[in-house]
Order: sequence, then C-alpha cells, then structure tokens
Amino acid sequence: MEIMKLAELMLQGLGETMYMVLVSTSIAYVIGLPLGIVLCVTDKEGIRPNRALNAVLGFIVNMLRSVPFLILLVAIMPFTRKVVGTTIGSTATIVPLIVGSAPFIARMVESSVKEVDSGVIEAVQSMGTPDFKIITKVLIPEAKPSLIMGAAIAITTILGYSALAGFTGGGGLGAIAVNYGYYRYKTDVMLVTVLLLVVIVQIFQEVGMYITRETDKRIK
Repeated sequence: MEIMKLAELMLQGLGETMYMVLVSTSIAYVIGLPLGIVLCVTDKEGIRPNRALNAVLGFIVNMLRSVPFLILLVAIMPFTRKVVGTTIGSTATIVPLIVGSAPFIARMVESSVKEVDSGVIEAVQSMGTPDFKIITKVLIPEAKPSLIMGAAIAITTILGYSALAGFTGGGGLGAIAVNYGYYRYKTDVMLVTVLLLVVIVQIFQEVGMYITRETDKRIK
C-alpha cells in the first residue's frame, strides 16, 4: 500500500477512533459516575445504607460487566439500530461502548470513593452535614486522584473495546486493522494500526498519571 494512501487511511481511522472513544467515555461517565456513587453510598458501610437498592443496582452492573464486549455488541444491535438508525460505522459503535463501559466505570468509581478515609466522613457527619454535601464536598474531592487514574484506565479499556468493534462493521483503527490488515493480508497496515493504538494508550496513561500526581495532596 502506498505510503500516502496508508497515511490518509490511518489519519481517518485515528479521527474515528478518537471520536468514538471520547464521546462514549464522556456519556459513560455521565451514567457511571452517579451510579458508582450510589453503589458506595447505599452499601452497608455507606453514609446511607439501602440493601435492596444496592443489591438491585449491583446485580445489573455485574450482569452487564460479565458479558464479553463482542457478544454484547452483537446482542444489542436491534437497540443500537433504534437509537442511531444503523449498526455500522463509528456512531453506531458508540451505543454498545456506552452500555459496555458504564458498568465498568461505576465499579471503578465505587472503588475509588470507598478509599476515602472513614474518619473524615465521620467528622463531617458529626457536624450534621447533609448527605449531598458530603458527596460533593468530601467524597468526590477526596477521591479525585483515584478517580482520575480510574478515568485513564477506563478510556484505554474503551479504546480496546472500540478496536473489537471493527469485526462487526464498526469504524476507526479496529476496522482498518480487520478490513485492510487481516482480510487482505496487509501486514504493514496491521503493524501501523497496532503501533498507533499502543501510542494512544501510552498517551492517555501518562496524562492520567500526571494529572493524578498534580491533584494528589498526599504526595505534595
């Protein structure tokens, strides 16, 4: 494959991949962040225990997390078609990416918030602070470094999910690797695609670690 044509193809794939990953991650966090906080708050050791609600939400999250993404992508194709009108392309891939990653993000958020020192929570509770303020002024700020690192992990996981979507007509680098590299036996295309994905993952990880270090009061 000519270098210019390959470069143009990779640039297009890179743009589609970033579009899928950033949009789906943003929407997944809109769902997963509050869901993770609710799971933490309603836990038996949370600030507002609710066994029934916690059990129902936990079951739904665990059920969705247990389904391999490729199977989930195929299983919800009718739903994807109803939402965006098609099951092919980068926009269609965003729907299963959200469904598959929101439960994962919820568990990561729950884990991060649970790391907050219980002594700090008990101190603000003793002053009669409302639950909402405890969440917004104590839990989230105190868990910020862990939440940021979790976001870096989540976005790289979603990037991996987006590459898998190439097998079912999704767009981006995954589709290029499958259609041009795998099916046409173009080793150079496959290698360049893999290299780009590795570079993107490293960039996200390094940015996440940098922001975490800058926001973590414990290492300042």
